[in-house]
Amino acid sequence: MLIATWNVNSLRVRLPQLLDWLSMAKPDVVCLQEIKMVTDDFPFDAIGEAGYEAAAWGQKTYNGVAVLSKLPIEEVVQGFPGEEGQARLLETVIEGVHVISAYCPNGETPGSEKFQFKKRFYAALRAHLDGLGKNSTPLAICGDFNIAPEARDVWDPLKAAKTCGFHPDEIKWLKHLTDWGLHDSLRLVDQQGGQYSWWDYRTGGFSKNQGMRIDQIWVSDALKPKVTKAWIDTEPRGWDRASDHTPVLAEIKL
Repeated sequence: MLIATWNVNSLRVRLPQLLDWLSMAKPDVVCLQEIKMVTDDFPFDAIGEAGYEAAAWGQKTYNGVAVLSKLPIEEVVQGFPGEEGQARLLETVIEGVHVISAYCPNGETPGSEKFQFKKRFYAALRAHLDGLGKNSTPLAICGDFNIAPEARDVWDPLKAAKTCGFHPDEIKWLKHLTDWGLHDSLRLVDQQGGQYSWWDYRTGGFSKNQGMRIDQIWVSDALKPKVTKAWIDTEPRGWDRASDHTPVLAEIKL
């Protein structure tokens, strides 16, 4: 199963890029974030013509998540209490694997109310995983976590530690979540630093390779030994009208 995650930053704008990328990369499962549309407006027909079944959980203008799959989607759960009224989590079951598309809050600035919401969200997400059962469950949680796990995942760790995305408090929140029994799929197969999934539009970060690896695919103990490849596909970030994020992929041998 080839799983991908991609924050498309508006599916209305990025649908042509998504369809082109699906035809090129041919993933089996894709988790999308920031679709920025209500569920009823999701382009189910276009996605179906591309060979994918889809489940979506959206809201007007902001947030929104989806899961696309070439394989049958067996179960769908939209949202969880930690969203606090926003569309940020979509759970599915595909070939016996719990696949979750997550769009974690940005946090805006340390100390702000949005930063406190991010803290609450991460605590609620950990509690939610506890409620799902043990980490022996085949599970992949994929998405934009808005936190880079380590210094090697940030182009300027000292600068980033003073803002959102690599603040010391955020590192603790992410660790508390992943201590449930989750493993960073990329780091299971590749230890190289300087690999990023997001680059700031405002600073021309992509051309300078000044980015952060805030998009990840985390797998449970049950899937850890089955990860055979994992990588970041930077090509779509260079396309016209590109999202500020790029796809992240992991190949799992079921």
